[in-house]
Amino acid sequence: MAIHILGIRHHGPGSARNVKQFLEKVQPDIVLIEGPPDADGILEWATHKELKPPVAILCYQPDNPQQSSFYPFAEFSPEWQAILYARKNNIHVRFMDLPVSNRFAFENENKAAPKPDDPVDSTVNNYSINNGEEPGTEELVDPDLPRWPDPISYLAEAAGYSDGEKWWEHMFEYRNSNEEVFDAVNEAMKILREHFPRKDDRMEQLREAHMRKVIRQAEKELFQNIAVVCGAWHAPALIDMPKQKEDNDLLKGLTKVKCECTWIPWTYNRLSFYSGYGAGIASPGWYEHIWNHPKDDGTRWMAKVAQLFRSKQIDTSVAHVIEAVRLAESLASLRGLPKAGLEELNEATLSVLCNGEAVMLSLVNNELIISDRIGEVPVDIPKPPLQLDIERQQKKLRLPATADWKDYTLDLRKETDLERSIFLHRLQLLEIKWGHKSSVSGKGTFKEQWRLQWDPAFSIDIIEKGTWGNTTEEAASKYVINLVQNADNLPAVCELLEKTIPAELPVAIETLIQRINNMAATSGDVIQLMQVIPNLVNVTRYGNVRKTDADMVLGIAQTMIVRICISLPAACTSVDEEAAEQLLEMMQKMNEAVRLLQQEEITTAWQQTLTLIAHSKNTSPVIAGYATRLLADYKLLVGDELIKTFYYSMSASSTPAIAAAWLEGFLKGSGTILLLDIDLWTMVNNWVEQLSEDVFNDVLPLLRRSFSHFTQPERRKLGEKVRSGSSGNIVVRTESNIDTERAKKGIEVVMKLMGYESVGKDV
Repeated sequence: MAIHILGIRHHGPGSARNVKQFLEKVQPDIVLIEGPPDADGILEWATHKELKPPVAILCYQPDNPQQSSFYPFAEFSPEWQAILYARKNNIHVRFMDLPVSNRFAFENENKAAPKPDDPVDSTVNNYSINNGEEPGTEELVDPDLPRWPDPISYLAEAAGYSDGEKWWEHMFEYRNSNEEVFDAVNEAMKILREHFPRKDDRMEQLREAHMRKVIRQAEKELFQNIAVVCGAWHAPALIDMPKQKEDNDLLKGLTKVKCECTWIPWTYNRLSFYSGYGAGIASPGWYEHIWNHPKDDGTRWMAKVAQLFRSKQIDTSVAHVIEAVRLAESLASLRGLPKAGLEELNEATLSVLCNGEAVMLSLVNNELIISDRIGEVPVDIPKPPLQLDIERQQKKLRLPATADWKDYTLDLRKETDLERSIFLHRLQLLEIKWGHKSSVSGKGTFKEQWRLQWDPAFSIDIIEKGTWGNTTEEAASKYVINLVQNADNLPAVCELLEKTIPAELPVAIETLIQRINNMAATSGDVIQLMQVIPNLVNVTRYGNVRKTDADMVLGIAQTMIVRICISLPAACTSVDEEAAEQLLEMMQKMNEAVRLLQQEEITTAWQQTLTLIAHSKNTSPVIAGYATRLLADYKLLVGDELIKTFYYSMSASSTPAIAAAWLEGFLKGSGTILLLDIDLWTMVNNWVEQLSEDVFNDVLPLLRRSFSHFTQPERRKLGEKVRSGSSGNIVVRTESNIDTERAKKGIEVVMKLMGYESVGKDV
């Protein structure tokens, strides 16, 4: 009986090549791999023609999907090559790590247990020591010991390297196959484990005990030629086995939870350690290249770089490629390296192809060194129903899941684009943030801009939201209804309604509207009611494009506006400056909503409310001034009546502070009225001129605040008006200057240009 322990680096192309060639030579009758035994049942899919790495095994707790773990594989992963060898040669293959069901239970227990005040941890190398799914932070045996750096760095230093990563790559990943490589790795790891013991790491002890248990089980089943593929750090623990009883005692009494497993697509970006993946690598795209072209001296790689630059309209010649390869080889020779690695190739690329511009090298890093490659899994692989529905709609709507950003401009007047929009809005309601919506320039509501980028971690969110339904429509509807039932904030419910309307969920929308109606009926907070009106009015605009019945929303909005009109005058009295500013902002948004509705009854009620606010002596001055301004905009205060109101509010009987506050409200939003109305300008100018120096100094900050809201061109024109005199150079035309009969002749032409065939004869 022979047991071959193959210590490898996770996601190492050289290790993968060594494992593949070793298995082909030794021809074992069973292969044991570091991985979750819970996933043994889905290993049969590994050789399916539609399963293309990078992929990952997703293990999760069905009743708590956020409790999950990923086991990624690339084509150049040693474990993946071992699985393929076993499946293609029809021999047994099993995972041997501690089952995820036990690990989840262990983690849940640790979360519940009290944590020490001052834990001591040390950084441990991710690639040869750590397993494939956790970051390498462990506890030292003795807290008084120093926090050791990566143990591999000691081997690198002994070999004359300053970087453990670079040493490992040149020793194992760049070299051709060596039959004795595994003996060398096992011996090196044995020495390191003796100098860096981790006896207090209970999880590592449990994992290695279970690995030995699986090996012993294979021996009992009379397998004669056993190949074991594991992280290099674990190899010595599987060679020098303790007594079976010690492992059994260690594993005795372990609790477990229910666990399910499936295959999901993975990305090179998530395979890199930049994403936070503990066993990640710096250059997945580069590793794929040296896996496919192990004897490349850099020429093929530089050709890829040149091709990338040319695709971006960057001039790159063959001479550039040749010179860059020569420079990389020279750098490797000067550094005593057997061949040029990625570092040398990058430096040559920066000098020769990028002309020293690091920005261009970042393009190489994103597109080639890391790459945006995403894997594929068969459609018929066991998956949660919600995930199957999402994949079906992605295919139907031609919205592929890609690892890189992809932009879509949707025209909601087109059926396919409308369906895409509905689908993406439903995913957003489910908090699956595949798409990010941005504003589109121009007017109208028939276009949406989306940017999509798929993240493998969405699988967890999909599983979690799958408890609400088997389709996106069902799940989104039930999830929204649940949110509504637990909501106690009227603005939040209205905001949710605005997000739900584009998703076209009739049941959820009806529930939301009923909830809003009930909450509005019992709410006496006029500010809260005013906060939700703009959102409700915005919802009504979807009625045309999305074929949504906006009348039911409009009815609620109208009822709430009536309540606001009744309560607002009282709310504007006896308020401090901060509350007045808040009311002022709400009134501005409320006025915009009323104008957008264009409902005569609502507009009339709002104008009557403004009249009460403007003429009430107890109204806050700044609010009274703004209400007066709105009445002037509606042409309800014009001519002598407007001048009379202004003089009354700005009279000497009012304190300068109150008069300045009223003026601030009156001028809110635009200074155009001062530019165009000579009488009004004269009134303001005369009021300022009659102020004494002391009073002027008191009101100056208020005046500056009022005028600071104007645009820069308006302030410039006002300054020019002051310099030119009280009347200025602006000529205001009165109605006597207008040729009415001539103007009427142009109306019909203008109306036709706007799309109207004819106009009434009585215009």
